[in-house]
Amino acid sequence: MSWDQILNLLISALFSIATLALISLGLAVVFGMMKIINLAHGEFLMLGAFATLTANRLGLPLWLSMVCAPVVVGVIGLVLERGIIRHLYGRIIDTMLATWGISLVLVQLVVIAYGPATQGLATPLGSFRLGNYSVSAYSLFLVAAAGGLVVLTYVLFMRTKYGLMARAASQLPQTASALGINAGRINMLTFAVGSALSGAAGALLAPVVGVVPSMGMAFIAKAFMTVIVGGPLVLSGAMSAAALLGSVDNVVSYLSTPFLGQGALLVISIVLLRLMPNGLSGKWRRQL
Repeated sequence: MSWDQILNLLISALFSIATLALISLGLAVVFGMMKIINLAHGEFLMLGAFATLTANRLGLPLWLSMVCAPVVVGVIGLVLERGIIRHLYGRIIDTMLATWGISLVLVQLVVIAYGPATQGLATPLGSFRLGNYSVSAYSLFLVAAAGGLVVLTYVLFMRTKYGLMARAASQLPQTASALGINAGRINMLTFAVGSALSGAAGALLAPVVGVVPSMGMAFIAKAFMTVIVGGPLVLSGAMSAAALLGSVDNVVSYLSTPFLGQGALLVISIVLLRLMPNGLSGKWRRQL
């Protein structure tokens, strides 16, 4: 294998890992931390992509449109949490049904507004030559952006007063309330943060995927798989799972076909959960 093949495979693997990290980050907060099974997670990604598309078509530069997307989706998440989700904490089945219904409504609203056809955004930054291969510069930007979002999320939840209150409100709500923490308000903000992270992922992926109302279906299974395989530690577990599963998917896809790569990702997830029922981080020292 030549040097350019090795570097191209490495960049491709990093892109796959970054994609899994992006699509699972918001779910890691909402599902991993708050224990809310949000079946509308894929639609929050979709809303981020359409918010970017809309802002760009209204005349905003693409980069500013991407910044607007997580704000829009975060506000939508906040409204949904106040109107629906907050009444269902601790009721897993009810939450699943409610978020599934929300996902159907969101898809239909977007179909009514934009139609069922695939929308497109031009991939920015162009490409560069790497030996015999042409590599998209945006793929490297997406890797850096994913890393930046992970670091930002870690700092938010581990190095700020809000993060301490958020972890207390989700893990020990009665104790948090006894200490004067408004658990309901903190949970509202945490759900909004998770929604905004999902919107950011949709915005970053919009230039490299087809923006279509049903695009969330392509990501939600992978996102849940990544978070569940990661185990109880919200960030470190999910990101470790993203690195492992993304690498497996990419290598198998490179050696065979993308279809077999998807199959290998599923098989390795099942095997890992059979051997490690608590996920990759099940026996790690307790952190975020």
